[in-house]
Amino acid sequence: MYILFIVGTAGSGKSLLASAFSEWLKISGQDVALLNLDPGVVTLPYTPDVDIRNYVSIEKLMKEYKLGPNGALILAADLIADQVETLSSEIQEIGADLTIVDTPGQIELFAFRASGPYIAKELIGESKVILYLFDSVFSSTPLNYVSNLFLSAAVYNRFLLPQIHILSKCDLLPTEKVDYIVEWSTDPEVLENAIDEELEGAKRLLSRDMTNSINRLGLHFLLVPVSAKSNEGFINLNAYLERIFAGGDKFTQ
Repeated sequence: MYILFIVGTAGSGKSLLASAFSEWLKISGQDVALLNLDPGVVTLPYTPDVDIRNYVSIEKLMKEYKLGPNGALILAADLIADQVETLSSEIQEIGADLTIVDTPGQIELFAFRASGPYIAKELIGESKVILYLFDSVFSSTPLNYVSNLFLSAAVYNRFLLPQIHILSKCDLLPTEKVDYIVEWSTDPEVLENAIDEELEGAKRLLSRDMTNSINRLGLHFLLVPVSAKSNEGFINLNAYLERIFAGGDKFTQ
């Protein structure tokens, strides 16, 4: 039983990817379940097999504690930790080989609250992976790419789980631009040249220093271009998961 957490900034395409990738896996005969971990989401592009909204209600929290939407979401993020055993029981009862976890839209509610790493640790599963999404449109400039790179490093530091890095919504950019962003992730010199050419002043200095810090730590965040609209990149993503979960073999029966 394997767990895949999809993490990324708001609007990076987490729910759409969870929906499309799970359907792609099912079509190929693989056994997959979906867990919605966002208590504040109103609509989803899929029907979750396990849903935190059955146990934590934003509306009830707002009424009971006289909170606004943001305060209720913060409280809910912590209350989710109390439901880990219940969620694990549901996952175990379903018995899917892979459970895809769609995390809250606001990344800080999962990645930067004490409850996030606790949930990731305690949720049932013999092996777990973080799928971190780089929004392709946002990450198309060196400044934004480096900012996202640093954020992904912070997420890795929080969870210390195997982490795959996805360039999401790649269908929204020309192929040559997608290839260029991917090259930033594979060749530090190309990224450094882009920083020098496109940035200046404090933005250039900070971006270079942040990139160098990540490189010195030996962290390598190779991007896998993926489109939930066209299913582009799903074969490569699945291959990464097979290597991590099962040493290259299929991770579902």
